[in-house]
Formats: sequence, structure tokens, C-alpha cells
Amino acid sequence: MKIGELAKRTGLSAHTIRYYERIGLLPYADRDQSKQRDYDASILTWIEFLGRLKTTGMPIRDMLHYAALREQGAGTEAERRDLLIRHRDRARARIAELQSCLLVLDTKIAGYAGTGQRMKDYDSELPQRRRKPAGTRLAHARRE
Repeated sequence: MKIGELAKRTGLSAHTIRYYERIGLLPYADRDQSKQRDYDASILTWIEFLGRLKTTGMPIRDMLHYAALREQGAGTEAERRDLLIRHRDRARARIAELQSCLLVLDTKIAGYAGTGQRMKDYDSELPQRRRKPAGTRLAHARRE
């Protein structure tokens, strides 16, 4: 398949596909008689996997390391597994952090239900920030 078709099917731009190929995240595509890239359909599975790694926050350097190990073959399976386990642990920690944030948001949203007066009282009680007198920073900076 040509790069335009691959872009449509994966949701990546042709520019991104060429970039991924250039940095080694994707294998170089075969070329047809007119020197255009001609991708095998099997690349779709690999690109989908890379998308999952990206969505879960794996840095490109780790994706490149994984791709290089994959290219080396079966002898690297243990190292690839370990890399994925470490990434999974980071993803789980991030998910737990996000769940905690969602709980705070849900609680805050629930607190707004029918609490117009309470919120007015709360907003009026916000502590005022005390400002330094004008010129304090400048005088301090000049002494140095």
C-alpha cells in the first residue's frame, strides 16, 4: 500500500510515517518501480502497537529501543518484556494518579450542585495575596 493509504488507515500523517521510518521506528518500506514507498499490510499491526505505546506515554527513545530489540529477533524477548513491564508499571501509576484527580474533580463538581450561596461565601473568603511594596524587587536586584 502507498503512503497515502497507510496514512488514511492509521490516522498518521504521511510526514509522521516518513519521520518514523527515518528515525528507525518503522522499517524502511520497499519501493515500487517509480521509487514510491510500498508498504506491506503487516505494518498496520506494528503501527497500532506503537500508537498504544505512545498513548500510554512511552517516550520515543524507549519506543526506538524496543523497535531495535524487535529488529534483532527472538534473542531479545526477555529484554523487550522487561521494557514493557517497566512501562506498564509507569502507566499504572499514571492511571492511579489520574483516578485520584478525577475523584477530586467529581467531588468538586458534586459540591457545586445547588450550592450557589455557599460558593458565594467561599469565594468572598478567599485570602488576599499580600503584595510587596512597589520597587522592592528592583532595589534588591540593584544591590547585587
